Amino acid sequence: MRFIFKTDYAQDIRLAKHGGHLFWYGALLLLLLAAPWVFAEYWLAQLTLVLIYSVAGLGLMLLAGFTGLFSMGHAAFLGVGAYTHAVLTNLGLPFPLALACAAGLSAAVGFLVGLPALRVKGIYLGIATLSFGFIVEEVLARWESVTGGNAGIHIKKPNIFGWVLESGHEFYFLCLVITVFATLGILNLLRSPTGRAFVAIRDSEISAQSMGIHLAYYKTLSFSLSAALAGIAGALYAHNLQFISPDQFNILQSIDLLLMIVIGGVGSVHGAFLGALFLISMPQLISMVKDFLPTAMGQAPGLQGFVYGVVLISFVLFEPMGLYGRWLKIRTYLQMFPFYRKGMFKRQKSFQKSDRLK
Repeated sequence: MRFIFKTDYAQDIRLAKHGGHLFWYGALLLLLLAAPWVFAEYWLAQLTLVLIYSVAGLGLMLLAGFTGLFSMGHAAFLGVGAYTHAVLTNLGLPFPLALACAAGLSAAVGFLVGLPALRVKGIYLGIATLSFGFIVEEVLARWESVTGGNAGIHIKKPNIFGWVLESGHEFYFLCLVITVFATLGILNLLRSPTGRAFVAIRDSEISAQSMGIHLAYYKTLSFSLSAALAGIAGALYAHNLQFISPDQFNILQSIDLLLMIVIGGVGSVHGAFLGALFLISMPQLISMVKDFLPTAMGQAPGLQGFVYGVVLISFVLFEPMGLYGRWLKIRTYLQMFPFYRKGMFKRQKSFQKSDRLK
């Protein structure tokens, strides 16, 4: 078992804690760089979707997992980013500038949506964000002169100052670069005073406020950053499909995003990637297994929703820490065998005096 003795603060906030991190993450990066020559075109397209959903998952993880503000209308931010980017790209704006505008407008909308978070939280905040999602979907459907209405809108290929990305391989590398930068940005944010303020608000708003953390500022900032990442993911999503319509950003998409971070593991950056991998691979697994099921079950129209519901309930009941939490337990068991104790990860509920009064 590896023991890390920390002797200074710089060592505590270092991204790579030991040589094993450098080796395994380096190997993963090499595999992702070699993916176009290793995987078939279909699986490369699925991997591209995983990267796009990972960016959206990082944004929602920052909001829900690290700040404790749950959003049930997060697909609306994807829609704002996707439509902003599609309209600007079709007008001839280069990809980087259109992407920056999509992220900026999504962040501005996120700031406005974050204002109700100053007064409501929990299920009430969820209802407020859910209502916002319905409003955005209706605006996208009714504003036909800009969005094309329910007929949707086509989007041109990404154009980076004259370099048009025609192939799926080029677009995959574009998504990979953006995902890597988004991940490094989130990791550096979380080890900064701003990230620590987010976590303090998640753990206890009363304690955070008593330490001088400005709740209104950091809550709206969390919403803005989360919406900006969702807008970037929406822009990539629009390019990946080359056609978008309002029904692609409905409540079911928002539920998929929540499902992704809950199953991946709320409160961990790894959970965003594991959840995205689950969300993209599960339909493929269902389609492969349904041929071996009885006809009445395999051809049932609600099979995918039923499987998703069963998986979500199972994780909530038996593994609240998600896929990443399960991996931590397996890793700890292998490291400490045969001295592993079953109660090491047992959840203990502790309250501060201020929390008991709520």
